[in-house]
Amino acid sequence: MKRALYDIAALVGRLALGVIFIAHGWAKYKRGVDATAQGFAEWNIPAPRISAWFAIVAELGGGILLVLGLLTMLAGAALFVLMAGALMFVHVGHGILLANGGFELVLALGAVALLLAVAGPGRISLDYLLFGRRREVKSVPSVPQPV
Repeated sequence: MKRALYDIAALVGRLALGVIFIAHGWAKYKRGVDATAQGFAEWNIPAPRISAWFAIVAELGGGILLVLGLLTMLAGAALFVLMAGALMFVHVGHGILLANGGFELVLALGAVALLLAVAGPGRISLDYLLFGRRREVKSVPSVPQPV
């Protein structure tokens, strides 16, 4: 029962997080790498052009992978790293509230991304369909112990 609940919760979390990251990545993609890098430079983010590329690929690509439940742990890890950077370089000095430029959104998104990176996508995913069944350990029947 617990595993089925996790599978459903992981699906809902992956879909919600994926859609949010796709929206943010798509906005950066439409704005362009140069404009995104310029904004990152204004926020004193190191290597702004490389960081802009990483943000676009991680958000757009990672979001799509989360929705599909494919390479979920890798996508979750990349998105966690991205949110950790956003927290440290942009939001931490503004307090917690988003209305003040704070870190509440990046903290929540990063926490869910970390959870998926560590705990995995659940059984309702392409990861499970393609790789999970082979990795599952079948229970070994218990052998009676001598008295």
